[in-house]
Amino acid sequence: MFRTVLIANRGEVALRIQRACRTLGLRTIAVHSTEDAEAPHVRHADAAFCIGPAPARRSYLDQTAILFATEVSGAEAIHPGYGFLSENAGFARRVEAAGLTFIGPASASIATMGDKIAARNAMREAGISCVPGSDGPLPDEAAAAMELALRIGYPVLIKATAGGGGRGMRVVAGPSDLAPALALTKEEARQAFGNDAVYLEKLLEHPRHVEIQVLADHHGHAVWLGSRDCSLQRRHQKVLEEAPAPGIDEGIIAEMGERCAAACRRTGYRGLGTFEFLVEDGRFYFIEMNTRLQVEHCVTEMITGIDLVQWQIRVAQGEKLDLAQRDIRCTGHAFESRINAEHPGTFAPSPGRVAAWDLPGGPGVRVDTHVSQGSVISRHYDSLIAKLVVHGSTRADTLARLQLALDEMRVGGIATNLDLHRAIVRDPDFVAGGVDIHHLERRLAEGGLR
Repeated sequence: MFRTVLIANRGEVALRIQRACRTLGLRTIAVHSTEDAEAPHVRHADAAFCIGPAPARRSYLDQTAILFATEVSGAEAIHPGYGFLSENAGFARRVEAAGLTFIGPASASIATMGDKIAARNAMREAGISCVPGSDGPLPDEAAAAMELALRIGYPVLIKATAGGGGRGMRVVAGPSDLAPALALTKEEARQAFGNDAVYLEKLLEHPRHVEIQVLADHHGHAVWLGSRDCSLQRRHQKVLEEAPAPGIDEGIIAEMGERCAAACRRTGYRGLGTFEFLVEDGRFYFIEMNTRLQVEHCVTEMITGIDLVQWQIRVAQGEKLDLAQRDIRCTGHAFESRINAEHPGTFAPSPGRVAAWDLPGGPGVRVDTHVSQGSVISRHYDSLIAKLVVHGSTRADTLARLQLALDEMRVGGIATNLDLHRAIVRDPDFVAGGVDIHHLERRLAEGGLR
């Protein structure tokens, strides 16, 4: 058990974790960069510690500074949120070695599932199909990679074994493109993840990105909490998510959910986790597991009525799940629009001061944000400024609510992607449901969502 939690993050996710901690009667400790000294997550914490200057590598990614702040503050647990150090197995090991609780899975689980090859092998052993590809990291010899790519069949996708967040991925259309793409991806992976190992996967032509949310405790219990569709992506980055995934037979979803929960029990996984799949022609192919809280966890909370962050903390305290699979009920539909501070067309970040900030309201509308009028959006951090989440009884009803909420929302002083979201939710193919992961980029290329 622990009574004080240090939140090793910033922005809206830090506030989200603080709220969950308060409902459980826990104290919260904030860490912050010099630039975030007046941030909401700092003001609302029971205590706060500056851990470095604005660049993330010198503050929110400084493991030693965070651990020192934990020691000084007397916190017994660390919640990493998402991004930053949330899937860093080395950091989780240091937390464990210090006798503290890492609010997430064990470091060994993070290491296994963070290595895409190890994760694929673990899923195969659990009876979950994977996208056809290499069984291990590609050898350095280009000829061997060429032979494997021919066996898999072009087009192929080169992926970093330690990749994530859409980085360390490159599409190869044919043999002549393989060698230069391999060199570029390996260098990108080395710089981004400190590991240049890559592998090959078959590039599916029209897949959807579907996720299964799981929750497991220390006592061998695991449940799955419905599906999410995250197919609206640009450059492998999610733009808009919904739950449940539309147009997929509930029996198939239930079968995959049971397999995911069984895999958690089999491997001793604990905490929140997300199994990510590509779905094409009714078949599910595992691609990776995220061993942390997801940005899009909100849509699952809306359809299940379960506070995922609170349960993540309760599991870390050693509590048994009091949720049996038969108790999980998914009701209605939910969407989440990721509102970013970025320039339309170029998608370049748009830092600056927020001059106007009008949020939507009404039944079923939720906005998770750390921003208000007068806030300064920093160039040093992610451009996400708000998550607009809407819930309703049916997909059509919820989509109408989302259209209205997006029309009501106003942000001044900085550029945002609000107009893009307004166009997406009126796009006939998206309205019909079930678009693939390439849909948004195709429509942008056609100029149909400007």
